[in-house]
Amino acid sequence: MGNARTALINALLARRAGGTFILRFDDTDAARSRAEYADAIATDLAWLGIAPDLTFRQSDRIADYEAAAEHLKAAGRLYPAYESEDELELKRRLQRARGLPPVYDRAALALAAADRARLEAEGRRPHWRFRLDHRVVAWDDGVRGPQQVDTASLSDPVLVRADGSFLYTLPSVVDDLAMGVTNVVRGEDHVTNTAVQIEIFEALGGPAPRFAHHNLLTLPSGEGLSKRLGHLSLSALREAGHEALAVAAAAVLVGTSHAVEAVESLDGLAGMVDLAHISRAPARFDPGDLAQLTARTLHMMPFEAAASRLAAAGIGGGAAFWLAVRGNLALFPEAADWWALVSQPAAGVVAEADRAFLGEAAALLPAEPWDAQTYGAWIKAVKTASGRSGKALFHPLRLALTGREKGPELAALLPLMGHARVTGRLGGEVA
Repeated sequence: MGNARTALINALLARRAGGTFILRFDDTDAARSRAEYADAIATDLAWLGIAPDLTFRQSDRIADYEAAAEHLKAAGRLYPAYESEDELELKRRLQRARGLPPVYDRAALALAAADRARLEAEGRRPHWRFRLDHRVVAWDDGVRGPQQVDTASLSDPVLVRADGSFLYTLPSVVDDLAMGVTNVVRGEDHVTNTAVQIEIFEALGGPAPRFAHHNLLTLPSGEGLSKRLGHLSLSALREAGHEALAVAAAAVLVGTSHAVEAVESLDGLAGMVDLAHISRAPARFDPGDLAQLTARTLHMMPFEAAASRLAAAGIGGGAAFWLAVRGNLALFPEAADWWALVSQPAAGVVAEADRAFLGEAAALLPAEPWDAQTYGAWIKAVKTASGRSGKALFHPLRLALTGREKGPELAALLPLMGHARVTGRLGGEVA
């Protein structure tokens, strides 16, 4: 859900502005990048209805990142450092013990050529750090307003690992420049990264995009969402039957000035996305609300949005059927149950005490063709003939025709069932 929030805000802003939504797979870390992960992301985005306009993989662009790294080395902004992770952790512990922030001390900058040669002769291979300017980096954030970070408070970031592979920081900047990216919206946990990346943009001689950092989703308790919460993965929500549009509305609208409400379309949701209306407070998301939001989404879903899904499920009846049953659905697959009820034989549920009444009602059924007014005229005639009203009138008819205590309006179901089926069920037959 957290990743969906970021992806949706970017995609919907691009849609509204006529821009391009880019999916970029940061797969330069081979140990953590697998084809099935990328496939799952693409599947999730397609389910949400935000298939990207452009997709590429950073693993296909290594030569560009190497060229950028060489440029930074030549400019004196990328320097080799030889400390092992254990040595770095020891430094951090000592700094904390002295009450100092665990910032890299730039010891590698003091190494002479002979020192580096000796370390490499010992078998050490350097990782490469970007030398920050140690200045205040400021930008106008699309959500948070004017922001500034003093990069003197940060460690020089590692851009290239000892094995020559790239962390995402440099490739992302290179790609943004190459593709003319104008807007980046991401979580507020990336604010510090933005200051670093702005310095890298400048070092490479290009303009930085406009950045906006939205608040992060939390559980109602305030606990952050974790990837360990498997029930909040999009695949799990999809398998549970939640509507993609409901998930999208929840992911986008929570933590904004808009109430979390059902929407008819992604275009409608896009019209509600405004970075200025995103709160600075955490976005508290209650997974329990998704069930009601899914139901409300179905209740207002136009037939045009449901038509292909109904056809794929073998459900007929057209718009008349969908408009009749949608208000009673909690999950979309329940539509198949109602279609079976109106289109396939089923036994009428007839209490012995109501048998004569139902027989009389059957005799008063008008001839076909039937339409939306048929039920009202029929009920009026049955009421007059039987003297019944209220529950005594309506309840036996509903049980006989549907076998259920509640459900869609019989006025809408009657024309879908037809004269023969209605007559048979009123007689307690399988029809």
